[in-house]
Amino acid sequence: MPPLFDPAWLVHADPALLVLEKPSGLLSQPGLGPDLSDSFITAVQSQWPEARLVHRLDRDTSGLMVVARSAVVHRHLSVAFADRLVEKRYVADVSGVPAHQEGWIDHPIAKRQHRPPLYGIDPSGKPCRTGWQLLDQHPGCSRLALQPLTGRSHQLRVHLQALGHPILGDPLYGVMPAPRLHLHACSLGFSHPGDGRWMAFESSVPFALP
Repeated sequence: MPPLFDPAWLVHADPALLVLEKPSGLLSQPGLGPDLSDSFITAVQSQWPEARLVHRLDRDTSGLMVVARSAVVHRHLSVAFADRLVEKRYVADVSGVPAHQEGWIDHPIAKRQHRPPLYGIDPSGKPCRTGWQLLDQHPGCSRLALQPLTGRSHQLRVHLQALGHPILGDPLYGVMPAPRLHLHACSLGFSHPGDGRWMAFESSVPFALP
């Protein structure tokens, strides 16, 4: 049985697209095998059968996603993501406190294993760039704002591990346990495919800095 759509996920709806909040613990799209058949887009399609996934968040990452309602809108938004015309911002709680207030992480990433998918820094990998800014800190951990300029799989998680500050609750790249991965897509902005007006959405962080 497909996962049930939760009306609380819906942030915005119009004839062209939907903006929704994906919960942590749910795949963006179905994976391989019956145990990975439940997904966010499957649940959304139970209410909007025409819905098409434009981009993805990791299973354990929560936050804002835009979903197209036609092939034309899907192509338009996919090009906008590919051309880096979409503004994305995340919040992450990480182990330790960076020595500086902000910076950039420039490390290429490549896949190291397939099941489960695992990525790592690799000079021959795909180029990646992530901006970060310190927002808050507690003893032993801190909160960062993140701006990925590229959209590689596991980019933020691998980059923060490479920085020496892995995300709390990350089962693959982290060191500090937490009830969930402390990574949330909190801001999303893009031009509407219909009339070009700028659409900007914000989402509250659903976890507290320990």
